[in-house]
Amino acid sequence: MRISPLSGLNDNIRGSLFMVASMVGFTLEDSLIKHLTATMPLGQILMMIGLTGIVFFGLRARSQGDTLWTRSYLSKQMLWRSFFEVTGRLSYTASLMLVPLTLATAILQATPLVVVAGAAVLFGEQVGWRRWTAIFVGFLGVLVILRPGLEDFTPLSILSLIGMIGFAGRDLATRAAPPQLSNMQLGVAGFSVLSIAGIILSFTGMGMVLPSGKETLVLGSTAVCGIAAYQFLTMAMRTGEVSSVTPWRYSRLIFAAIVGFLMFGEAPDSFTILGSVMIVASGVFTLKRSAKRGKA
Repeated sequence: MRISPLSGLNDNIRGSLFMVASMVGFTLEDSLIKHLTATMPLGQILMMIGLTGIVFFGLRARSQGDTLWTRSYLSKQMLWRSFFEVTGRLSYTASLMLVPLTLATAILQATPLVVVAGAAVLFGEQVGWRRWTAIFVGFLGVLVILRPGLEDFTPLSILSLIGMIGFAGRDLATRAAPPQLSNMQLGVAGFSVLSIAGIILSFTGMGMVLPSGKETLVLGSTAVCGIAAYQFLTMAMRTGEVSSVTPWRYSRLIFAAIVGFLMFGEAPDSFTILGSVMIVASGVFTLKRSAKRGKA
């Protein structure tokens, strides 16, 4: 009988460790993409990552008896999910090319706040004044990072904001997706539209290049990190209580700051740090309040 090294820990600790591992994976994926965009077209990068994801999740789907094609992919909810997936991926990945990794990651951390606000508006979920206040503070944190109107405002950082909204829309559409679709089928659908978007970009001006051996290795590593991060995220959300596990999502900021400094010589300024603190504090508060309301 094989014993997992985490088997002796309680579910909340194991779930939190899975979430931290997921955030490490996503940070490494972001940093490798940022590195690749210096020598490879964005469309080609997205196409290769998408195709790798299709193969992985397609094999996983078949292994558990799921079909690779279903008409549910054409449902209104899935079409919206695909739209937001492409919008989020394209915008956020483009922002990685143009702005510091830490800044892009910090703005991305507002995604859970947008999801809570969107669930209240679209699905009628009850959100009290305390959570609305926290959401407002989190949005202020995003504005602090963006610093519109100030001299050092970077218009290109708007791409990170659009990416964050796209990912939030994808998460909301996933909630409304046909329940018969498995997580593996959702993975196939998501990576399929990503690869299609990459192909379109490649054949509409961005072009393609023959990757070197080093670039091929980095591309493979990028795909592995992204897939592993997705898997750890799924394991985290299925282990332990959401209120204990989800706040560890914000550890991604710490890893982004470390990797950004080591790989790209970045150092977050005071606006980014202050805005990040506001987003993280409001996000953790909102998640805790949501968990308490769910238990009531």
